[in-house]
Amino acid sequence: MTIKGFFMFMPTNELNINYMQRTIALAKKGGGFVHPNPLVGCVVVKNGEVIAEGYHEHYGGFHAERNALNACTTDPKGATLYVTLEPCCHEGKTPPCTDIIIEKGIRKVVVGILDSNPIVSGKGVKKLQDAGIEVVTGIEENSIKELNKVFLKFIKTRQPYVLMKYAMTMDGKIASCSGDSKWITCEASRQVVHTLRSEMMGIVVGRGTVAADDPMLNCRLDGQPHQPIRIVIDGKASLSPASRLAQTAKEYHTIVAHTDAAKPERLNALQEKGVETVCCLAKDGRVDICDFINRMGAQGIDSLLLEGGASLNASFLEAGCVDEVYAFIAPKIIGGSGAPSPVSGKGFQMMSEAIALEHLSVENTGCDLLMKGKIPCLQES
Repeated sequence: MTIKGFFMFMPTNELNINYMQRTIALAKKGGGFVHPNPLVGCVVVKNGEVIAEGYHEHYGGFHAERNALNACTTDPKGATLYVTLEPCCHEGKTPPCTDIIIEKGIRKVVVGILDSNPIVSGKGVKKLQDAGIEVVTGIEENSIKELNKVFLKFIKTRQPYVLMKYAMTMDGKIASCSGDSKWITCEASRQVVHTLRSEMMGIVVGRGTVAADDPMLNCRLDGQPHQPIRIVIDGKASLSPASRLAQTAKEYHTIVAHTDAAKPERLNALQEKGVETVCCLAKDGRVDICDFINRMGAQGIDSLLLEGGASLNASFLEAGCVDEVYAFIAPKIIGGSGAPSPVSGKGFQMMSEAIALEHLSVENTGCDLLMKGKIPCLQES
């Protein structure tokens, strides 16, 4: 059975960029479920028609190539296989993808990007070429690198990709003078935030946000979305056992990152509720953000969404631990000299010292604007 109607026909000896774009769309379906693995999609094409497709669906499950080839109802011998990431050639939780590609008689493999994982990194391509399979690489490379920005950082540094998100009014306020912040943005923007929660492995707030809002920090999209690990940076482990985070810790994985200033009885009370407690080094009486990042990476947490307040944002920026910023801007003006802005801390004395973001984009989310930008010193080459 063939999958028709999605692609324009092109001669089989030519590359059709639409096939690779389809692999990207398929790969996105694994968002939130494959951490810390990459997002990978695959399409198998024979005689100008798609005969199968697949994607990496969940961590520990078959990779995209094996899912696609196992789904073939037409003999794939002589077909072309499009895949976002270089096929693996090692035995891990699943068998090597190169083996089934060779076994099924695939004629050509079109690869989006090479795998940065040192146990693959070009070896998969070489194994296919040694088997007489033609390999083409570097198709839709920039789009696939953006798709797998989390994986590409984590596999190289073993540190999570950090996305700082905040919502503010047009005059730069994240709450009123009274502390009221519900709601700055519209429902469409809040849906985007829940999508982010479903895609990132962990969500981070500070103790101030928890004290003010008593949040749940779960993903409330329809269906059964990935639920992020909820993480509170709280030097003295002051999170109340009666808080909603603590009360639901056995349902949603919850971590309190503290220092050795936390009293044992407070840690015991949280642990009894199911909260995982992680002791970090202290810096200026607070959790050392760099040490926190390393400890999260050591646990295999590959991505963090910052949803804290101005103090938390400042601490991550000052530590040089933010990769990307999402700023939701609502068409509202609230004023007030005491109303908080998205980033506090010491700040810079000179405008020339300001952090300049790159790769900027702006889009509408309902009646709001979403501005995205990356911090250049942390971007992967």
